[in-house]
Amino acid sequence: MNLQRIKIGFALTGSHCTIATVIQQIGKLIAAGAQVTPVVSPTVERENTRFGRAEEVMEKLATLTGNKPIRSIVEAEHVGPGKLFDLLIVAPCTGNTLAKLANGITDTAVLMAVKAHLRNQRPVLLAIATNDGLGLNAKNIGVLLATRHIYLVPFGQDDPSEKPNSLVARMEFILPAAVEALQGKQIQPLLMAYKRD
Repeated sequence: MNLQRIKIGFALTGSHCTIATVIQQIGKLIAAGAQVTPVVSPTVERENTRFGRAEEVMEKLATLTGNKPIRSIVEAEHVGPGKLFDLLIVAPCTGNTLAKLANGITDTAVLMAVKAHLRNQRPVLLAIATNDGLGLNAKNIGVLLATRHIYLVPFGQDDPSEKPNSLVARMEFILPAAVEALQGKQIQPLLMAYKRD
């Protein structure tokens, strides 16, 4: 898949257990020729967890992409008027981010980047990771599925027996889903059995 000269904003939110996998997918986009600029939520920028230190994640993103991550609402406002990206990917996209996006709330750099990018009627690709995707956030997923210029990476239940409401995108489909979204298409099938590593 050729993404030569395609400019991608890659926004990460606080599903810390999926960030390492998502960073691998950024590498695949770059290998396909894309120019990637990271955008991070405050949680990704500041919170240390058992999955890694925030400072290390920020360094990895800057080193891998060659671009300093967009961290603030003020920086993200330039995404729209500057027409900075051909495609904006939000991965992982938490339930909190899903809910705010579906309800027009813009209080982080990631949400501002999405709002600013959508004003140019350009595609946004969401890779969800939420423990309540089949609970309180089900309605927000429905709203976003029906929203023009928003596409989703195929997803499924990652642990139906222990977490029956949890949905996680199959992150390995970010690249092919991005190619489809750039053509104004939703990759299919959207609902998939979740494959554990």
